[in-house]
Amino acid sequence: MDKTGEIKFIPLRGIPEVKKGDSLGEMILRAAAREEFSFLDGDIVVIAQKVVSKAEGRVVNLSQIEPSGFAVTVSEEVSKDPRLVEVILGETRRIVRMDERESGKGRLIVETTGGLVLANAGVDASNVSGGEDVTLLPLDSDRSARVVRRHIEQETGKYIAVIISDTVGRPWREGLTDIAIGCSGIKALSDRRGETDSKGLTLTATEMATADQVACAAGLLMEKTAALPVVIARGVDYIRGEGDSGELIRDPAHDLFR
Repeated sequence: MDKTGEIKFIPLRGIPEVKKGDSLGEMILRAAAREEFSFLDGDIVVIAQKVVSKAEGRVVNLSQIEPSGFAVTVSEEVSKDPRLVEVILGETRRIVRMDERESGKGRLIVETTGGLVLANAGVDASNVSGGEDVTLLPLDSDRSARVVRRHIEQETGKYIAVIISDTVGRPWREGLTDIAIGCSGIKALSDRRGETDSKGLTLTATEMATADQVACAAGLLMEKTAALPVVIARGVDYIRGEGDSGELIRDPAHDLFR
């Protein structure tokens, strides 16, 4: 936190529609200049995954997809477009769970090739073109964050962290929230083990998912209908580092539900 003990989340307005090949770092800097916003040392730039995927060309048109026999079989189980299922399977390491609800809208929960467990492998049709385009997750969200971070740092001379966020559901809880799927300049986990609490007791199992916490808070300003894909977090107490969002994925050896 800053000297006042405050944490601020500041929406960066004026980000135009993102297209393949666009430099997100440059777009953010230009938007900041128009808004007369100056970066401070330690600011965290939180970017919605959708615009990262668009900039990196991770958009697929379903009219170009020929579903496999397996995709057709799965699509019948979950009442989804077989072409969409084919795209999902292409991003999938393993199917975790699938079923068809009474509403006729089935669920397909998978582990992605990047190790995340998500509905539909993160493949999404919202906020794309309104047609048959769908977005896929970035191939390497940590790298995506690193590219943006280096560009902004080079131009501002400030230490900047970057988080790529995505909106996900959660087992055993209703509603969606945002998590960090990529980060740079910030340790995804803040290991507080060995420190003492307010009573002087030594912490033995306290690892805070700092990157997720920041992504979630920024998500309050990033609602899908708000067209605000970039939020600046200021005053957050975090551990600086290269960043590895994989730290947030539980080791299978410690996962009681696999």
